[in-house]
Amino acid sequence: MNKLIPALAALLLFTSGGCKNISNTDEEAQTEVKTPVTVTSVMHSGISESIQLSAVSGYLKKNQVKATVTGYIEKSLATVGGFVEAGSPLFYIRTKEASALAKFHSNDTSYAIKGLLLVKAPESGILTEVNKFVNDYVSDGDAMATIAQKNSFVFLLNVPYELKKYASVGSGCILLLPDSTKLEGRISSQMSVVDAASQTQSYQIKVYTGLSLPENLLATVQLVKNTKQKAQVADKSCILSNETMDNFWVMKLINDSTAVKVPVTKGISTNERIEILSPQFSPDDRILKTGQYGLSDTAYVHINK
Repeated sequence: MNKLIPALAALLLFTSGGCKNISNTDEEAQTEVKTPVTVTSVMHSGISESIQLSAVSGYLKKNQVKATVTGYIEKSLATVGGFVEAGSPLFYIRTKEASALAKFHSNDTSYAIKGLLLVKAPESGILTEVNKFVNDYVSDGDAMATIAQKNSFVFLLNVPYELKKYASVGSGCILLLPDSTKLEGRISSQMSVVDAASQTQSYQIKVYTGLSLPENLLATVQLVKNTKQKAQVADKSCILSNETMDNFWVMKLINDSTAVKVPVTKGISTNERIEILSPQFSPDDRILKTGQYGLSDTAYVHINK
């Protein structure tokens, strides 16, 4: 019995020492956990805030090609989408009288009346519509085709009246087509009527392009709402916010392994960058770009190169 007591005491001492060592190891492991992050710095550059509206393409000036006599279309040279010069032939019409007398021509040569009249293009432009074809009967004044003047091509932009201050005549804009093509344009004029239902006002946008664009093409127009030539900006991924989107902050490195929360006031925002109004950062300050989501006010991090 006397020999057993010292042995138990030694075992308890060893066990307590081992638990203490395990506990210390766990604490050290927890303090060494670091979140992998990437870093960047603030920049000083220009930034613009834009609003996006829809516009549809169209021709403002169109001429109708009309029949000058009553008769049947003998020949047609009109093709939808084709470009025609002013004075070029489009249709040949045989008059109704000539068609009626043609059946007597085989018996009496005095009835050899051609009665074939030519209809020419009144203006140069693009044939956007052809209504009559070979052997169709037309009356005097019937519309046979429509010619759109190429230089009258515009995009019609519908602007809500409360946003009209951003769509001044003469201002430039960017148009984004459905195929991701970007075009530069300029607002050339505005309509004098506001749509009663939608309370929008139409503006005409002239585009600078050599492309042949179709009618009724829907485009997204970017109008500059606010711009600054020199601002303190950061990547949008650097800015964090609360659920109500009224408090914003960044995580700034104070050394190579520790990041702290720094509240910021944001200004102009775009799809890629955000202006930081305050505080002012130096070019050497490093802020977290990725990996900062969910970090506490002070966090241990590991910088990924």
